[in-house]
Amino acid sequence: MSAPTATSAPPEPMSRRETLEALSGLLLVLFVSMISVTIVSVALPQIVGSLNGTQAQYTWVVTAAMLSGTAATPIWGKLADLFSKKLLIQVAIALFTIGTLACGFAQDTGQLIAFRVIQGLGMGALQVLVQVVIGAMISPKERGRYNGYLGAVMAVATVGGPLLGGVIADSSVGWRWCFWVSVPFCVVAFVLLSKTLHLADRRRPDVHIDYLGATLIAAGVSILLIWVTFVDDRFAWISWQTGAMVGGSVLLLALATFVESRVPEPVVPLRIVVRRVPALSILASLAVGMAMFGGAVFLGQYFQIGRGYSPTEAGLLTIPMMAGTLFSATISGRMISRSGAVKSYIITGLVTLCLGFAGLSTIDHDTPMWQIMVAMAFVGIGVGLSMQNLMLVLQNTVPLHELGAASGALTFFRSLGGTIGVSVLGSVLAHRVADDIAAGLAKLGIKATGSASTGGTLNLDALPEPIRVVVRTAYGDATGHIFLISVGIAAVGLVAALFLPRVRLRETLDLVPEEGGGPASAATARSETTK
Repeated sequence: MSAPTATSAPPEPMSRRETLEALSGLLLVLFVSMISVTIVSVALPQIVGSLNGTQAQYTWVVTAAMLSGTAATPIWGKLADLFSKKLLIQVAIALFTIGTLACGFAQDTGQLIAFRVIQGLGMGALQVLVQVVIGAMISPKERGRYNGYLGAVMAVATVGGPLLGGVIADSSVGWRWCFWVSVPFCVVAFVLLSKTLHLADRRRPDVHIDYLGATLIAAGVSILLIWVTFVDDRFAWISWQTGAMVGGSVLLLALATFVESRVPEPVVPLRIVVRRVPALSILASLAVGMAMFGGAVFLGQYFQIGRGYSPTEAGLLTIPMMAGTLFSATISGRMISRSGAVKSYIITGLVTLCLGFAGLSTIDHDTPMWQIMVAMAFVGIGVGLSMQNLMLVLQNTVPLHELGAASGALTFFRSLGGTIGVSVLGSVLAHRVADDIAAGLAKLGIKATGSASTGGTLNLDALPEPIRVVVRTAYGDATGHIFLISVGIAAVGLVAALFLPRVRLRETLDLVPEEGGGPASAATARSETTK
């Protein structure tokens, strides 16, 4: 009796037409998963305000989706090695659709945060599974011609999302359609992929999924973020609550480190991340993620609450940053391909990022808009020059068989950095706003109580005009402080990048072994020192 095989009979190769049809469905779900972040960013002040939410809840509406998506992403990647990729992406579409529908029906911010966790699970699944399915559907030699489609989808989602979200929030249909607008596209993509996607059912029998490690990491980070949200508000810095939360978080993360060092296929491959180049690349990307996501999330809030612009106008005002990212990433990518040198672009990007955040750190409720636009463009250019090129440096210095693990680790930490950045900066903003509102109300002879003492309500329409002016001024003046913190975070990334070796990108697919047949060392990745 023959041994069972993990590979079923492969189907007939997909024709070019079938490939394009299936790719259309994949790009469609990638688009809706990406736009679900950008379309909501501008509309969030109106969404949380209409649900009578506070600044702390505003932060968690963003953090909940990012944290669940980050924690689940590596697990979905492993599941793709065990089960049918087609079935998994169908499950992911269904999960994302359910979460998105539920978000649109939320009646308070608590429900919205819970439903965003479900949406985040689907969002993280789609973003990783689309890449996996494309890799299984199209050969590496042919894959290059389709990269332009991926780039176009990301560009449209990045630039068009805030504009579409602003228009929907301003229209008569209401903010709930910022979520529901994705549902028809998900249904179309589900049907299209069900009919056109045909993949060989190849499964790796030796795959191990690190559920325990992922759970411990998510739990440890979540407890720490909850502590950041409530410390100095619900309880003191030195208190039993602080000791329990911080101590519990440290214990869980220590256990996660122990588990990751023992399991055969960890979520965070310690053997890779402790090396010099991966460690520095991850540290720089962590800082960029914290600064970029943490800062950018609150720009839409600043424009609407601090300056009184409509959601549509706020979406338009974010264009300098988005355009700066797209143009700098595209142009630097072409120049790096010609020269093979990459470190100078990363350093330039991080310096520009620091300058952009420094400019934004000076804003208040009446800063000239041209000054804000210039600073935002600098931030966008800095992100475009640094974020993806850090991935390029990492991929250039690891062997082919570690490429997926190293890339996944950097993506994981960058997303985790964004989650932490949103939570930390949101907590700082909430405390600063509460203090400024209390001071402003005191000048009016009003004692700050209720929502004013916890960061202020975002439902400005329910406030009398004098108090509304106080709240707008508080948000306008307080936002600059979080960008000052972003300068420090970005500076950490700059310091890490300065210690990266100057490498020229290799032309071979894998590292070239050293003479004598030994494994390639880090030095083999450096064919020439840049001048």
